[in-house]
Amino acid sequence: MPLSLASPRQPIHTRQVHCHGYRRADGLWDVEGHLTDTKTYGFDSDYRGRVEAGEPVHEMWVRLTVDDDLIVRGVEAVTDKSPFPVCPVIAPNFMRLMGLSIRPGFLSKVRERLGGIEGCTHLVELMGPIATTAYQTIYPYRHRLARQGGDAPPQPPKARPRLIDTCHAFRSDGEIVKRLWPDYYTVARD
Repeated sequence: MPLSLASPRQPIHTRQVHCHGYRRADGLWDVEGHLTDTKTYGFDSDYRGRVEAGEPVHEMWVRLTVDDDLIVRGVEAVTDKSPFPVCPVIAPNFMRLMGLSIRPGFLSKVRERLGGIEGCTHLVELMGPIATTAYQTIYPYRHRLARQGGDAPPQPPKARPRLIDTCHAFRSDGEIVKRLWPDYYTVARD
């Protein structure tokens, strides 16, 4: 078990986020996210009537279609279950993500376009895992294909890789950057 043994407790709420990345036949990529919130108890809702234990309080979907450069070329957002009947009405606003590039600053731009009354908190939160899934889907796949494509030695990157200094593993003075991108390795900090 990765965490220490917990104190005695009772489960109350579960949020599940599932993301999947797909290579499309037309050369684009689909990245889909699905979010559900459930309770371990039933309750009465003024807008939905009785919501039974295990029935989703929230159930939402987002599909981003992106190109090889992670530029958003298509968006679909759907709210199947929500606390209020008005919640699904905001889904078309997610088309405002068209043309954005999934890169550093992406989530800030999502919040600029869809924050507050212009969007849905849960669908906006889903953009983080979707963005990560896009990277995890596209870059390793393309890297694997490039390695299979010939005997040419890998070329050093033309620009400083965006991953450098984004987390502890990719710190510019760390062993991984030293091995993967020696031109961008910096001397270890004291």
